[in-house]
Amino acid sequence: MSDLQDLYQELILDHNKRPRNRRKLADAHRRAEGYNPLCGDHVTVYVRVEDDIVREVTFEGSGCAISTASASLMTESLEGKSLDEAKALFEKFHDLLTDEPVDREQGPALGKLEVFSGVHAYPARVKCATLAWHTVNAALEDAGEVVSTE
Repeated sequence: MSDLQDLYQELILDHNKRPRNRRKLADAHRRAEGYNPLCGDHVTVYVRVEDDIVREVTFEGSGCAISTASASLMTESLEGKSLDEAKALFEKFHDLLTDEPVDREQGPALGKLEVFSGVHAYPARVKCATLAWHTVNAALEDAGEVVSTE
């Protein structure tokens, strides 16, 4: 189990040091901002949707290693998903972090997102890991409001 935890930690650190898709998306159709007042994490998520398919997701902002890594992995995980699949992936990821039973057989696969499986043991860090996800969810719903973890 220690080897698996080490691998998970390595993946999180890699996505923190070299975040994927960290940039403004000039041709974004949707955008949302999120803020975690507890630790100061701030994220802006940009989404390009065509024919109800998430074609591209990017983000800008600053935050802790878990927040940045989660946003980075999120952008990779959502690309190519339908809006319904993106929503289902958000729900499944949220359940993983809040220690809800996750049916691994139902819905989209979590894949690399499994690296966050231990976060539920640290309740204050759950908000860090879910900030970008709540923000992208608001962007996909075109809510037009700032998302806060409080």
